[in-house]
Amino acid sequence: MADAIRRCKYHRQVDLIVVLAELLNSVVDSLPPVDAVVPVPLHVRRLRHRQFNQSLRIAAEVARRLNRPLWPDALRRNRWTVPQTTLDRAHRQTNVRRAFTVRQPREVVGRRLLLVDDVYTTGATVNECAKTLRAAKASDVYVVTVARLP
Repeated sequence: MADAIRRCKYHRQVDLIVVLAELLNSVVDSLPPVDAVVPVPLHVRRLRHRQFNQSLRIAAEVARRLNRPLWPDALRRNRWTVPQTTLDRAHRQTNVRRAFTVRQPREVVGRRLLLVDDVYTTGATVNECAKTLRAAKASDVYVVTVARLP
């Protein structure tokens, strides 16, 4: 699993995205209904370098399966952070603290959102994103990731 995610993210093997997203089918089918699907955003500099956001592409497949809207711009990564893979647990949390903002807060008020990311290691990134969405008054934020890695 880790190898497939690395090949997708760092070697642009984007054909793996559909397969990775399919791994989420049973999980997303068991969730309560959601109003929209939100990917974890990349900073614009990382997006330029990588040329795609793997979480966005996975989220698009999930949204299609659920027949729910994809909100690719609901969250914005408002500052550059060093890659989480280079940090230990404590530093991962401080690295992403206040790194995200909700672009249009009125749009998320009272909404049940499904947040999608590729990997969960310490949970720092998805927790910060969920906290940001909840601070904007989203009623519920569910999180799914393709893999949980140590």
